[in-house]
Amino acid sequence: MVSPSKAGRFGYPGSAEVGPEKKDGETRARRLAMTKDKLVTQPWEGIDTVYDVLVYAARTHGTKDSMGWRDIIDVHEEEKEITKKVGDKEVKEKKTWKYFQLSDYKYMNFVQVKEAVEEVAGGLLKLNIRKEDIMNCYASTSPNWQLISHACSSISTPIATAYDTLGESGLQHSLNEPECVSMFTNADLLPVVANVAANVPSLRVVIYDGDAKPEILEKIRSARETIQVMTINELRALGRGTDAATLKSRLPKPEDVACIMYTSGSTGAPKGVVITHANLIASLGAVYTILGHHLKPDDSYLAYLPLSHILEYIVELALFFVGMTLGYGRVKTLTDQSVRKCRGDISAFRPSIMVGVPAVWEMIRKGIVGKVNSGGKIKKSVFNGALAIKKAGVPGLCGLVDTAVFGQVKAATGGRLRLALSGGAALSSETQEFLCNALVTVVQAYGMTESCAMCAITPPEYLRYDAVGLPVPSIEIKLLDVPEANYLSTNNPPQGEVCIRGPSVTKGYYKRDDLNNDETIFTKDGWLRTGDVGQWNEDGTLTLIDRIKNLVKLSGGEYIALERLESVYKSSNLVGNICVHGDSNAKQPMAIIIPHEANLRHELQNIGINADAPLADLCHDSRVEELVLKSCNAAGKKAALKPMEILQAVVLTADEWTPENGIVTAAQKVQRRKVAERYKDDIKRVYKFDN
Repeated sequence: MVSPSKAGRFGYPGSAEVGPEKKDGETRARRLAMTKDKLVTQPWEGIDTVYDVLVYAARTHGTKDSMGWRDIIDVHEEEKEITKKVGDKEVKEKKTWKYFQLSDYKYMNFVQVKEAVEEVAGGLLKLNIRKEDIMNCYASTSPNWQLISHACSSISTPIATAYDTLGESGLQHSLNEPECVSMFTNADLLPVVANVAANVPSLRVVIYDGDAKPEILEKIRSARETIQVMTINELRALGRGTDAATLKSRLPKPEDVACIMYTSGSTGAPKGVVITHANLIASLGAVYTILGHHLKPDDSYLAYLPLSHILEYIVELALFFVGMTLGYGRVKTLTDQSVRKCRGDISAFRPSIMVGVPAVWEMIRKGIVGKVNSGGKIKKSVFNGALAIKKAGVPGLCGLVDTAVFGQVKAATGGRLRLALSGGAALSSETQEFLCNALVTVVQAYGMTESCAMCAITPPEYLRYDAVGLPVPSIEIKLLDVPEANYLSTNNPPQGEVCIRGPSVTKGYYKRDDLNNDETIFTKDGWLRTGDVGQWNEDGTLTLIDRIKNLVKLSGGEYIALERLESVYKSSNLVGNICVHGDSNAKQPMAIIIPHEANLRHELQNIGINADAPLADLCHDSRVEELVLKSCNAAGKKAALKPMEILQAVVLTADEWTPENGIVTAAQKVQRRKVAERYKDDIKRVYKFDN
C-alpha cells in the first residue's frame, strides 16, 4: 500500500468521498482527492473540441516531429511445417510465414499534420460529405488513420470505427448500422470491402492507402454506379487550397458527435458507443491532470494497438496534445525476431512510453524468462538474484544490478523505456512486479469505451500491484451491492459493482434505445453500471475483483471470479493464453490453456520428456498436463487463492486463438462461450461428466 509520505501531489488517501450521505446498498461516491470539488471537463480553457487540439498542437509544437512511420521495402516468405488437430487426427501441413523488411522511420511535424488534415477535410467537402454523414475507419493504426479522423473532426462529420481484423459480416454490420456514406481502409483490406460493397446501400466513397490491385478496385466500383474510389493522396490533392472560410463554416461544437466507437463484441454483436467532442476532451483533460507531470518534451511513444480501440485513441490524442513524437508500428513487426534485414519497431524507434494490453506484457515477461533460461543455470541464478535485490530495494545495489544485469533486457526495447501503461483487462500482480523490477515502471489503468477509456489510473506515486488506481478527475465512482455474491458496501474493505458518472461518460449507444432506456445499465440519476466488481482500498485506490457476468457458482454454493483467476494463472511461465471455466456441478474450476511453447520445452528438458516433440503431441501427454497444472496451482497458492479457486484440471491445446477464428476479440479478450463450445468434449472428460 502507498504510504502518505510517497503520495506526493495527490495527497493521502488519493480519493475522497463526496456528495450525499451513504445510502443503503451502496457506497458514497468518490473522486480524485485533488479535484474533489469539481470534475475536470477540459485540459484548460479554449480546448473544447478535437479540432482545438489539432490547432493547439500545431501552434505550440510547430516543426517538432509529430508522427513517424516505416514503409514496407520487401516481404520475405518462409515455409514451415506445423501440426494441426483435425477431428481426432494429427495432420502435418506446410504454412508460409511472411516477414516484413522495413525502412527507417520517416516523420511529419505538427504543422505538416495540420496542413495534411486540412487537405483531407477539403477533399471530403468537395466529395459532398455532410455533417450528418458518417465515415467508417476500417484500417490498421497509422498516421493516415489519424489524418482521416482529425479531418472528419474538423468538419463535424462523425467517424465510425471498425477493427481491421473484422471479416465480411462484421464489416457489413459496422457500415450498415450507421449507414456510412464513406470509408477509409488499407489496400490489403480492399478485397473484404469489395465483397460487401454491394450490400451497403449508403456507401458512395471509398478512400484507401497502399497499392491496390486494379481488379479489386474495379469490383468495388462495379458494385454501384455512384461509388467513387480514390487514394488518400488523391483526396489530399482534391482538397488542396480549399477556402479557409469554407472549412471554418463546418467547425464542430463540444456537443457534436465525434465518434461512434464499436466495442469488440465479447458478448454478442458490437455496440456503437456514441462519443461527443466534449466526452473526448474531458477524458483528455483527465489524463493530462493526473499524468501530465510525468510526460516529458523529449518522450516518444510507440503506437501499435488498434486505433479502433478507445484506449489507443485517447492515449494518442493526449500525447499529441502534449507534443510527444509518435512512432507507428505493427504488432507483427515489433521485435527484431519478427522482421528481416532490419530492426523491429521497438529497437528502431526506441520509445520511452508504451501502452499495452495484458497479453502484450505477459508475452514480454515470458520472452525475457525464456531468454534467461536459454542462457544456462549461472545466468538464471544471477538474474533471479538481481530480481531479489530489486524487490528488496537494497540500498546501493539496485542501481548496480540495473546496469549490470537488466541493461541487456532494457536494450531489447531500445534502452529508453521508462513508463508503461497496461489497460484493457487485469494484469497479474506477479507480471507487473517482474516488469517494474527488470524493465520499466508499469502502471495499470481501468476504463471502457463508454467512459472514453478512463475510469481509474495509477499514477507512479501510487504504484501498487493489486489495484487499477485512483479515479480519474473526469469521473466519480460508487460501488453498488451485489448481494448474491456477497459483494457489499458494508464489507471491509467496501465492495460492489462499479458505477461511474461524469463528463467523459457517454450517454448511450447508437440506435440502441433498448439499452439506453435500460436502468440496469443507465440509471435515471446519470450513473452507468459497468458490470465490473470492485473494492475500495485504504489508500483510496480501486481494485477490480471481477465482472458480474464472469461470476460462476460452483457445486459448493460459492462464487468464483473467472477473470481474476485468469490474471493469476497467467503468471505461470508455462501459460501462453488461458480461459478458466467453471461449472455448477463441479467443486473447482478447470482451464483450457495454450502453453508458452519455448518455456514449456525448456522445462521438459529437466524432467525427461521429449522436448522436441510436436506441440500438439505434448498437449495430449498427461505428464505435460500435470506439469502445467502444477505450475498454475503454484501460482494460485502464491496469490493466496482459496481451495475452491485452485484448478481441478487443465486441457492443453496447440490451437491458435485469433480474432479471425473468433476465439478472441480484436481487443484480445477471450470469447468464453466459443471456447466452451469448441472444447466441450475435453471439458466433459476432465470433469468426468457423463453428458
